[in-house]
Amino acid sequence: MHNYLTPNFAFAEMIPDHGLGSRVWSTDNHEYVDLAGGIAVNALGHCHPALISALDAQAHKLWHISNLYTTKPAQALAQRLVEHTFADQVFFANSGAEANEAAFKLARKYARDHFGDGKNEIVACVNGFHGRTLFTVSVGGQPKYSQDFAPLPSGITHVPFNDAEALRAAVNGRTCAVVIEPIQGESGVLPASAEFLETARAVCDEHHALLVLDEVQTGMGRTGKLYAYQHYNVTPDIVSSAKALGSGFPIGAMLTTAKVGASFTPGSHGSTFGGNPLACAVGCAAFDIISQPETLQRVNEQGEKLAAALRAIAQDTGAFEIVRGKGLLIGCVLADAYRGRAGELVGKALQHGLLVLVASPNVLRLAPSLLLSDEDLNEGMTRLRAAVADFVAA
Repeated sequence: MHNYLTPNFAFAEMIPDHGLGSRVWSTDNHEYVDLAGGIAVNALGHCHPALISALDAQAHKLWHISNLYTTKPAQALAQRLVEHTFADQVFFANSGAEANEAAFKLARKYARDHFGDGKNEIVACVNGFHGRTLFTVSVGGQPKYSQDFAPLPSGITHVPFNDAEALRAAVNGRTCAVVIEPIQGESGVLPASAEFLETARAVCDEHHALLVLDEVQTGMGRTGKLYAYQHYNVTPDIVSSAKALGSGFPIGAMLTTAKVGASFTPGSHGSTFGGNPLACAVGCAAFDIISQPETLQRVNEQGEKLAAALRAIAQDTGAFEIVRGKGLLIGCVLADAYRGRAGELVGKALQHGLLVLVASPNVLRLAPSLLLSDEDLNEGMTRLRAAVADFVAA
C-alpha cells in the first residue's frame, strides 16, 4: 500500500481494519489482542455500544456550531468533570497537547494578572512529555522532541523527576507554574512519589505559583481513580485531560478553579472545534461508564492480575527487570541485557497477534481497555510470553 502521509510516523506493516472490545482485526483478517488501547485512549475498548449510540444520536442533531454559542453536550460534560474533581470550570480543546497549551498559557496570564510581568517562569520535569506543539515540547524535558525546532520559548526550567530538593531549589518568586505528570508515561511509566507532589504543592503555595498536573494519559480511570491526583494528598490548580476522555473520539479538556479560570477573559484564548457537540456527547457517555465505582474497582483488580502475570514472565524469562505503574497503566523495564530494544519486542508481539507499546527504548508499556476481560488478559499474556521467548532467543 502506497503511503500518502508525511514520513514522521514509522507505520507497522499491519493495517487495522476493525475492532471490538479488546480485539482488532487487520485488513487481511488477522486477529490481535489489543493491550495498547490506542496509547491509553480506547478506555472502553473498540466500538462500545454506548459510545456508538451517543455518537449516532448527536450526529442527527448538531455536528458543529461556533463558540459564539455553548451547547448542551459541552455543558453536560463540563458539569460531570466539575462535580467529580477539584475544578469549577472547564476549557475544551481537541487533544492533550492543546489542553496543556491552554494550561500553560493560563498559568502565565494568571501570574501576569495578579503579580505583573516578571512572574512567568515554568518549572517542569526532565523527561516529561506534554504534547507536540512548540510550547508543549519546550515544557517537556526531552530534547529529542524539541531540538530541531529552535529557537524555543524561554522561561522554562527542568528538574529531575521525583527530586523534591531540586524542585524546591528551582521554584522562586518568578515561577508562575510547576508542571508534573503524576505518572511519566512516555518516559517509562514512572509514578511520582508522594513526597515529590506534596513538595510541589507546598512550594507553589509558598511562591504563589500554580500546580499544573498533566493527566492526559493518567486521567479518566486509567490508574483506578478518576484522576491520578486523587491517589495523593494534593489538590492541583489546573489539570489537563484528553485521551480516554473521549475514549477514541478526539477531545481534550483543561480543568481549573474559578479563581484561576477568571484570567481567561473573553478573547484571551480559544479553539474552533473545542467543545464540539459530537465529541462532548461521546465524552458524556464514556464518563458515565468510567466514573462508576465498579469500573474503577475493575481497573484495580485487572491491573493487579496483569502486573502479576507480567512479573511471572519476568521471573521465568529474565526479560524484565521491574514491572511498575498503577491500575492499567503498566511499564515493564527491560533487563540490562536487552536495554534499548523495547521497539524490537513490540515487533515480536505484533508477530504473535498482540498490540503493545513502548515508553522509552527500555520500557514495554501496556494501557489496555479499562473493561479488559480475564479471557483477553490471559490470551494477551500467552501471546506476550511467546513473543518474549522469541525476543530473548534472538
